[in-house]
Amino acid sequence: MTQELLDTLPALRLGRPLVVAIDGPSGSGKSSVSKEVARRLHLAYLDTGAMYRALTWFCVTTGIELSDAAAVEQASRDLVLELSTTPREDYVRVDGADVTDAIREPAISSAVSTVATTLGARTELIRRQRELIEKHHRRIVVEGRDITTVVAPGAEVRMLLTASEEARLRRRGIQLGGTQNAEQLTAQVTQRDAKDSTVVNFTQAADGVVTLDSSDLDFAETVDAALVIVTKVLNRD
Repeated sequence: MTQELLDTLPALRLGRPLVVAIDGPSGSGKSSVSKEVARRLHLAYLDTGAMYRALTWFCVTTGIELSDAAAVEQASRDLVLELSTTPREDYVRVDGADVTDAIREPAISSAVSTVATTLGARTELIRRQRELIEKHHRRIVVEGRDITTVVAPGAEVRMLLTASEEARLRRRGIQLGGTQNAEQLTAQVTQRDAKDSTVVNFTQAADGVVTLDSSDLDFAETVDAALVIVTKVLNRD
């Protein structure tokens, strides 16, 4: 991507809605890539996965049985959540407590799919996600697993960021600083995807969704490719 194009990106659709919806499996790099895309475009940023992790943390720490769908659904309504919506900050607070690091612990990672596949809780968090999109005047990058099809199907740009299983396992291992063995990594990446895919399809692009395969791309190349997709889709319109 040329510097000239990069310099024009922040002004895209100035004063008009620009929702960039990015879905993808675990370890595809969607959080870091989405955050950088938001920073480059001067847009808000929403990590919907952090919302599910925060709810999981809340349930675990308050003793709510994750298999009790009604209790988890009620917890999703009771959850007092503050979440950063800027790419320049990273914080998650539950009832005033900073849980930014706690929600990334292996115990939460292994339990989050149970919460994310509880349909009542999912409905409540989707409601909150849509509320945040509107709060930012529909100028936001939103990433997760069902953004392009459920949360924001009318987004101006919809993208599926994917990568090979090998690449995703390697990236997640690096992200976790080598603290997880191969079995734990597989559980966090492939097994979690398999469970989550029972309620949403994030492995194949729906109609109108552009696929970006980052298997052979580094971080900077993936960000540049994503920005090219944004500009091409907008120019097409």
